[in-house]
Amino acid sequence: MFKSLQYILSIASVSLIFSDLGFSDSHNKFQWFSWRGPDGNGVSYEKYKNWKFEKNPSWSYELKGRGTPVIADGKMFVFGYRGEGVEVEEVIVCLNAKTGKAEWEHSFRDYISDTIYDRYSIGSAAIDPQTKNVYLQTTNGLFLAFTSDGKKLWEHSMMERFGRLTFPNGRTGAPIVEGDLVIMHCITSYWGKQGPARDRFYGFDKISGRIVWVSEPGIAPKDSSFSTPIVESRYGTRVFYAGTGDGNLVCVNALNGKPLWRFHMSYGGVNSSPIIYNDSVICPHGKENIDTTEEGRMVSVKIPKSIDFKSDQVVLEPSSEIWRNETVSFTSSPILVKDKVYQVSKVGELVCVDANSGEILWHKKLGNDNLHSSPLYCDGKLFVPIFGGKFYIIEPEDNGAKVLHELQLEGNLIGSPTICEGRLYLHTTKALHCWNFSHDGIESTEWPKQESGRVGKPSEIRAVPTDILLQPGSQESFVFHALDEKGHVVSKIDKVGFSKFIPPTAKVKTEMDATFKDNLILASNEAKTSAGAWRGVSDDLVGLFRGRVLDKIPFSEDLESYKTVIDSKIDPGEKFAYPPLPWIGARFKWEVRNLDGNNVLRKTLDRVLFQRAMTFIGHPELSNYTIQADVMTDGNRRIKSDVGLVNQRYLIVLKGNANLLEVSSNQERLKVSVPFKVKYKTWYSLKTRVDVDDGGNALVKAKVWPKNDDEPVKWTIEVPHKKGHIKGAPGLFGFSPQSQKPVFVDNISITPSK
Repeated sequence: MFKSLQYILSIASVSLIFSDLGFSDSHNKFQWFSWRGPDGNGVSYEKYKNWKFEKNPSWSYELKGRGTPVIADGKMFVFGYRGEGVEVEEVIVCLNAKTGKAEWEHSFRDYISDTIYDRYSIGSAAIDPQTKNVYLQTTNGLFLAFTSDGKKLWEHSMMERFGRLTFPNGRTGAPIVEGDLVIMHCITSYWGKQGPARDRFYGFDKISGRIVWVSEPGIAPKDSSFSTPIVESRYGTRVFYAGTGDGNLVCVNALNGKPLWRFHMSYGGVNSSPIIYNDSVICPHGKENIDTTEEGRMVSVKIPKSIDFKSDQVVLEPSSEIWRNETVSFTSSPILVKDKVYQVSKVGELVCVDANSGEILWHKKLGNDNLHSSPLYCDGKLFVPIFGGKFYIIEPEDNGAKVLHELQLEGNLIGSPTICEGRLYLHTTKALHCWNFSHDGIESTEWPKQESGRVGKPSEIRAVPTDILLQPGSQESFVFHALDEKGHVVSKIDKVGFSKFIPPTAKVKTEMDATFKDNLILASNEAKTSAGAWRGVSDDLVGLFRGRVLDKIPFSEDLESYKTVIDSKIDPGEKFAYPPLPWIGARFKWEVRNLDGNNVLRKTLDRVLFQRAMTFIGHPELSNYTIQADVMTDGNRRIKSDVGLVNQRYLIVLKGNANLLEVSSNQERLKVSVPFKVKYKTWYSLKTRVDVDDGGNALVKAKVWPKNDDEPVKWTIEVPHKKGHIKGAPGLFGFSPQSQKPVFVDNISITPSK
């Protein structure tokens, strides 16, 4: 047990560290660290003497965007995109906030997502108030950290590492920084317990990028959600509220990721970020209500007075709803000023709502519709962008809205405005604009201090990282903490003994092929592809972490070692085996079936969400490899499935209906094909490699031939790609339109390219 003196000293030291997470000082008065400002509710603290507004921008920066600039110490960080067609790339640009002069930038190409058209940069960066480091999630899920000077600290390809799903709408949202953590939101389908597709929130150590916790507060999603969390101190800890793709409003402990409660209100995704009013959370949505056939509402939900931190997540009863009104807003977020809520509705109306009763006090038509963009409040005025390009400065009154200024800008307005140190910034789909306010002085209060509560008695062990990915011959070290039941760090634990652990509820009973010793986990040079959980004990405390081992190249898989003994619920009389557990999302997308005396992978047909199925089977850092497999489509003259391989962030697909061999990365960005007659229920061999020259340009090569024929000498297709992808995980792909026709894969091999 912990000795009393050690325990007291631990509490004292940790309390000093965690009692003030806001890092507030006078230097933080004129900053805009996150897209919703100091309180996360769209309100600026700045006030002006003799304020005047000139309609002409003081400067503009040519960069398309759909997000909100963030600012620290005079540096502005802008998420945008540029280029056309195959040349489109997302960028994060650092500008001088006063002059608009560029200081540095990093660019990112989309890869193997299904984002369509130019639906890019629908999100924002976030700044750490303490270090001024910058965090960003790109449209297809590259999660990155930079110093304010542009040095990359770390990155995660969330798609290849954690099974992040992409969606045609391209919505991304913004991360938040909370104490020592940076927290992001996405929908993933990973492995094991995290295999089902769910909204998940990931807490990373903001300095090292190591995964600290994963939170799964909802149920199966019906839609994507880019709701950005809003955080407050409650229940003696730090909690956040957010919408999810399953139609829930959720509350999660921000320190350890534990889901506390959820309120189910719609059948579709909740994309708006909520606001906190006293002991309630207010949030709109734009999908069908679960208790009426009407579309959308704004609700106020009563926050439970207390929480049992040892119990499971609470599902709030419908009686928790304090009020609702008919305001429909699909993706725009509200702002709160004292006891008034201001919201732009789906049909372009600005509404003023009484936060206590939900009564709509007044409304004003500003446009025909609105998408994504949210208003901002500063010094008695509302700054309201509307989708069609109109921008309003409005003085709200008791009975209506007085329009002070109206601008028509080129392009659409999808992002939200920023106000910082007497300047207004607004991003359109054409450019970023800055207006200098005319005034005789600015006042501003400091950003709020954030109390995280008192540290309690130790309750559990936390391992950081909590999720491990190894290859044969590699190892990973840990840091262990004792946490209290509310997620506070009580103390660091020097040493913990961990052993392999199979949860009683595990569908696949496997262990990770590794050893744990002296706070290190090691995979030998002979370690096999595997996955499993680990359980550690120190004194009376218990902790868990999970891990995977993925083969180095060369490796192969013919599936013959798998025993097809599980009864199929979809095909009575048929049996199957689960595919390799470490393959991301494989258990819900593929089954091992016996076909004509051989074991093969067969794509599942019971989940329309996975009609387009991509499964990564190797490490995200691999490069310069050749992947080959036997593949087969199914169908008839009217409809055939597609089957393919993933090589270094390129998708090489045999298109059944179209009778093509196609190379793509994102379908709208890079898509090149050649004719190839695809016979359904016929096996083909598909082989592909990616060669990258010294200048970073890629050449994607692929060939396909009937399985029993000799391999052709020439490549069937060769596709050049400037600024190509230089690394990426190998994977499998199958597309079954409306989950009607399966695809099959067998005899997978990955070898170094010569």
